[in-house]
Amino acid sequence: MSRTYLVTGGSGFIGSHLTEALLARGDKVIALDNLSTGRLQNLDRAGSHEGFRFVQGSVLDELIVDELVHECDVVVHLAAAVGVQLLLDQPLRSLTTNIRGSEVVIEAAHRYRRQILIASTSEIYGKNTGGPLSEDADRLLGSPTVARWAYSTAKAVDEILAYTYHRERGLPSVVVRLFNTVGPRQSPAYGMVIPRLVRQAVAGEPMTVFGDGRQTRCFCHVGDVVVGLLALLEEPLAIGDVFNVGSQEEISIFDLAGRIKELTGSDSPVDLVPYEQAYGLGFADMLRRIPDTAKVHSLTGWAPRRTLEDILTEMIAEARTELAVLGDDLPA
Repeated sequence: MSRTYLVTGGSGFIGSHLTEALLARGDKVIALDNLSTGRLQNLDRAGSHEGFRFVQGSVLDELIVDELVHECDVVVHLAAAVGVQLLLDQPLRSLTTNIRGSEVVIEAAHRYRRQILIASTSEIYGKNTGGPLSEDADRLLGSPTVARWAYSTAKAVDEILAYTYHRERGLPSVVVRLFNTVGPRQSPAYGMVIPRLVRQAVAGEPMTVFGDGRQTRCFCHVGDVVVGLLALLEEPLAIGDVFNVGSQEEISIFDLAGRIKELTGSDSPVDLVPYEQAYGLGFADMLRRIPDTAKVHSLTGWAPRRTLEDILTEMIAEARTELAVLGDDLPA
């Protein structure tokens, strides 16, 4: 039996892929997005589907959220201010969107007794560079005066709201911590590293790696992430709990740039840019960020299927298509 899903942040990178997957299996989707970072063109495929509706609006608008949650069966809350650059440039907006927006959505889900999945982040773990990081690993944060930690703090509040609404009021909530989701439609804006490096390599521009490049990350394809989200939504035993979703294929950012150069055949130089030059004084980055995904695998059998090379090959093809389109649009 089909259900109606409300996807907040539905025109965003992850939201648009989730929307397509839900529609493809016969569900209906209402996508709510204020288009601050999402793009309507991300929903081009979904737009012609009879089971799809787009609503331009903010998760801070209690009336819109109340109406849409009432109309749906399940809420997937993806709307958030994301990306290192945005969080550093507009920390107040980030806090407001990520805390108050989540509060509005969670309150509405409780009001109408709707199941809700809340997207959290690996930023929860802060400076904890141990690994792989399990869901009960300690959070290690810097000073509250450093804007970098505002996002981690805001998402922690979101998680606490989800847990307490579940324990005290019976809200059927699931929290998912995403680790560096990447893939088609991801914007290079706001500090997203793979889209930026790929576009720089394809365009023959210097490839900018921040810091010394030794920091390591694991990148998971958005298609695999969507499968994980759907698996957790279908699993009753996931309710009231939190799960890491991400890849365990670890690579340093410097080596990532080298891999992209190799796959593109680019002659672009790799430039190391000090953090203070990229983000200002006081910026702190994590040397390592790798998830322990045993919990989600044990419950649902989920594991990512695409390799980093698969991801890079797809994103390089997308970047080349974009560059060709831009070239065609230039005046003769």
